[in-house]
Amino acid sequence: MSDRTAPRALVILLVAAAAVVVLAGIKAIDSIAGPVVLALVLTIAVSPIRDWLVRKRAPSWLVVAVPLSVVIVVLLGMVAILTTAVVQMAVLVPTYSAQFNKLVADAQKWAAARGIAPQVNEALRSLDPGKIFEFAQGLVSSLLGVVSSLFLIVILLLAMSLDAPITSRIMSAAAAERPAIADALTAFAYKTRRYLLVSTFFGLICAALDVVALYLLHVPLPLLWGVLALITNYIPNIGFVIGLVPPALLALLTGGLRSMIFVIVAYMVINVVVQSFIQPKFLGDAVGLSTTVTFLSLIIWATVLGPLGALLAIPLTLLTRALFIDSDPAARWSGALVSGEIPKD
Repeated sequence: MSDRTAPRALVILLVAAAAVVVLAGIKAIDSIAGPVVLALVLTIAVSPIRDWLVRKRAPSWLVVAVPLSVVIVVLLGMVAILTTAVVQMAVLVPTYSAQFNKLVADAQKWAAARGIAPQVNEALRSLDPGKIFEFAQGLVSSLLGVVSSLFLIVILLLAMSLDAPITSRIMSAAAAERPAIADALTAFAYKTRRYLLVSTFFGLICAALDVVALYLLHVPLPLLWGVLALITNYIPNIGFVIGLVPPALLALLTGGLRSMIFVIVAYMVINVVVQSFIQPKFLGDAVGLSTTVTFLSLIIWATVLGPLGALLAIPLTLLTRALFIDSDPAARWSGALVSGEIPKD
């Protein structure tokens, strides 16, 4: 009897094909998959509260109600802040049409003085202050979409909170028969919690400093841009840039080029220093993903699940690693490629 195995190239192609099919299937049901993953991540995030209540022998209803209430309050609070601020922006943006027209006229004069007027005029014709208002309306519509999904997220959170004690007992029992899988899922939950904790802590610091800087620079709606900075802090690599663009453009409309430069410099000093130099020292190896894998995960999950996939790129990649790499002792070198660390013997 032959013990020949399939060629490695064929195995790689089959795995890649299966990954494409799975990702396409997830994309087809992104309106369901996104809230499910978000509910799972939020349930994991508040699990220490649940464990503390269990150790204190709290009633079972309280063990479910307290963590669920914490998550719901945070979600509703963030949605309320964003909704209020975006409505204010939708009202405020049309009032800057005169400043926009002045900036266009100044740009045309600058281009004419340097002999590049045709090219600049062609680019400026594609700009329309009404598009900014349409963008604000689009943000409001997006928020309404989030609110419509909020009911599904809350129901999923309730179901997962009710099942959490049973899941914990199942994991404890599985540790004896399937230690690799149990250890991988336990590590996934721990890394996800630590990632969320560190990202939230430093995100709050960056958001508070951004709000102060924008307030001092007289940029409208500083609270909105602070909340945006907090949210984009969960997006690896490019989150800082996404959070910078709207306040920088609004600073350009309200205070001119100099104000925009001040906003860009302030954001770079605050966010780059905190996120690039301080935050990684505290995060350490909690994530266990190399820089390349982190960036690729952002592209893949954002393509599959949209903006929610960008926010959940790290937890989703950690879950994928736990299910397909960490749970298989024979795949330790695959794990080394993902983490960028040589495995210890």
